[in-house]
Amino acid sequence: MNTQTQMRREILEIPRAVDRLLHRGGDDIRSAAEAIRARNPSYMVTVARGSSDHVATYLKYTSELLTGTPIASLGPSIASIYNRKLNLAGSVCLSVSQSGKSPDIVEMARMAQQGGALSIAMTNHTDSPLAQVADHCLNLHAGPEISVAATKTFVNSAVAGIWMQAEWAEDDALRAAIMDLPSKLEKAVNIDWPEARAALGARNSIFCLGRGPAYAISNEAALKFKETCQIHAESYSSAEVLHGPVSIVDSGFPVIALAAEDEAESALAGVADQIAAKGATVFVTSEKAMQANRLPTVRTGHPLIDPICLIASFYAMVERTAAARGINPDAPRHLKKVTETV
Repeated sequence: MNTQTQMRREILEIPRAVDRLLHRGGDDIRSAAEAIRARNPSYMVTVARGSSDHVATYLKYTSELLTGTPIASLGPSIASIYNRKLNLAGSVCLSVSQSGKSPDIVEMARMAQQGGALSIAMTNHTDSPLAQVADHCLNLHAGPEISVAATKTFVNSAVAGIWMQAEWAEDDALRAAIMDLPSKLEKAVNIDWPEARAALGARNSIFCLGRGPAYAISNEAALKFKETCQIHAESYSSAEVLHGPVSIVDSGFPVIALAAEDEAESALAGVADQIAAKGATVFVTSEKAMQANRLPTVRTGHPLIDPICLIASFYAMVERTAAARGINPDAPRHLKKVTETV
């Protein structure tokens, strides 16, 4: 493909989209954080699907690491299809949806509020049905996203969520790292891992690995390989991949391991090396690997923020992979921008 794709343009806009959020979203985010602090929940729940659910997984790990508050994912069909009620008294429900239109997400968020949860919605459309059933709505300020594959809305959702948690925890170091994200992301979107792209070649299967908050990024990476490149990708925690999935690895089997600079980095790099020793072609975003190929990455100075730069570089890589395969990532087959699941 000779012309720049819409997906590529939106990836390159990520630093500016985050900057807009940081300049315009503070009042709403601080208000939601104060409400969470006042409630002092013993647990939280999330409602989301697809890329938004990967944001929710990221926020599950960051919440548990930062505040000690566990987060559980709710199945939207409990409310929309099965018409059941949940007792969520004293909890906080975080709903994530780029469009805010999917009926099952809206119905589950409504039921959660009726069940006693403080309802917080994160959406790019503050006039959407989801926003209307929330106690607090966080505008993502991502701007229009035309490409079917979500990129800048994923990043802004993750930033809005971790920023809310930083305000809730009153963590100055995390706040400072978040405010510095646009400059870090400017570098991250210009790293596209050509060595990993070359290793994929004509291969149609790949493993994506992560651990902790980076596992959420691994999930998003696997989805984007399927969505934009028609590559069968599976995401695993590095703690799980050796328990059975590694059996399908053969010579040259591609693996991308996404590591943040946190307590899990050494363990993930060690697993990457073990898989490389079995003949796989393994790439890892860590200097601690000895046998796996090391991918350049942008570190943020805070382990909870590193995964956001990891996904920005991955997006740049996967868009180029799709283009090299003659696939238009702006219009994946069988897909449309908004999926309104009942």
